Amino acid sequence: MFPRSTELAVFLLSLFALLVGNASISADDRPNIIFLLTDDQRWDTLGCYGNEIIHTPYLDALAEGGMIFDRAFVTSAICAPNRACILTGQYAARHGMWQFGESMTAEQLALSYPALLKQGGYRTGFIGKYGVGAPPGEDVFDFNKGFPGQGKFIMKKKEKTFHLTSVMANQAEEFIESSIGIDKENAKPFHLSISFKAPHVQDSSSVKSDQFPFDPDPSIADLYRDIEIPLPSTATADYFERWPDFIKHSEARARWAIRYWSPERTQESLKGYYRLISGVDKAVGRIMAKLEEADVAENTIIIFTSDHGQYLGDYGFAGKWYPHDASIRVPLILYDPRLPESKRGVRKEDFTLSIDMGATMLDYAGIDVPESVQGRSVKEIVDGATPDDWRKAMYYEHHFVPMEAWNMVIPRNEGIRTERWKYIQYIDSDPLFEELYDLSQDPNEMMNLATEPAQAERMAGFRSQLVKMRESAQ
Repeated sequence: MFPRSTELAVFLLSLFALLVGNASISADDRPNIIFLLTDDQRWDTLGCYGNEIIHTPYLDALAEGGMIFDRAFVTSAICAPNRACILTGQYAARHGMWQFGESMTAEQLALSYPALLKQGGYRTGFIGKYGVGAPPGEDVFDFNKGFPGQGKFIMKKKEKTFHLTSVMANQAEEFIESSIGIDKENAKPFHLSISFKAPHVQDSSSVKSDQFPFDPDPSIADLYRDIEIPLPSTATADYFERWPDFIKHSEARARWAIRYWSPERTQESLKGYYRLISGVDKAVGRIMAKLEEADVAENTIIIFTSDHGQYLGDYGFAGKWYPHDASIRVPLILYDPRLPESKRGVRKEDFTLSIDMGATMLDYAGIDVPESVQGRSVKEIVDGATPDDWRKAMYYEHHFVPMEAWNMVIPRNEGIRTERWKYIQYIDSDPLFEELYDLSQDPNEMMNLATEPAQAERMAGFRSQLVKMRESAQ
């Protein structure tokens, strides 16, 4: 069980005392950077994002001491392509890695954020699910505990059971200790990327209906036991029946039939999902404590986000792929202990994207961002001012086509999200199926206005804008 009441209060007080006491860092002292990436975690599954049920005290503490981005999105909601987006800072339309198992070319790898950080003098490390083929070797990572594919949550060794998230926390502690070494004053700044498997299901669609797809850390297996987790407001048969047949028979519904086919199964799945997130939070607490123990917390930036969201029964779906906020909106916390008090706990509504992560880390490291990168650093926003030319809308693309042997149907789609509007187009449908939502009146995307006569001019404008944004992404 996690520390509550007294233990947690002592932890938080010591954390913020450390922040106040060590806010002044030499301009020549480049920060350490830790990048934390969860898998399939939607934006509203943290306490700091308003979820009153989930237990995430350490991540909430990071948010309270850092900056929270309320409009953080991915440019493609699927593991491998979007992880390539994060590594390269490019839309998938440009990097071209749409299939699982693909690796970056030597040129792409050389311009990835970890390679540039290593070239720029950082000690680099990677832990967890790499997601873009096999993780590269020592030419990119000095410390490499990455793995290809999905990995397994539960591991057994010599009759002992270990949970992957806890093992990854062990490896993070090992990396921090090895980065400091004996000669601390002359140690390189370090960068560590940790890509958690959680809260992804164990084996996606191959998990049979009589198996449980979420495997939490045994130490928190009873968390949420006596709580009923509410479903999203759109998780009803009525909303599912509104979809055309090609979406009703897609992979999103097939996975719903595995995880949410009965009230009992729904609670099992939701609680398992929440427990995996709480397990990540527990690991983050350990990492934060190790940074303090190593006396480097005052100069270590932590960035926390997810590779995409997840339908938790919304619209009768499980999985991701489509451009609804449940699928594409993610948490983003940027914690910089050097921030003045006035900038801690601040919320920002500027559009940030997964392709911005690499540029942001390079910017904090004082390393030039390559021209090939399409994202941009959010450090400008953290420092206090949103540039006049910051994006006012985002483009979403999903052109992944499953292999025929997988027996999966995932319709290709694209979309645009502005502050007020969401436009979605299923590009292979015939007749063309589109969605339009007025988010100012309908934040849960419940009422599709695409066929309303009053929206005809707006729809024409979005179709034209989509073509331009698609071309710009290439």
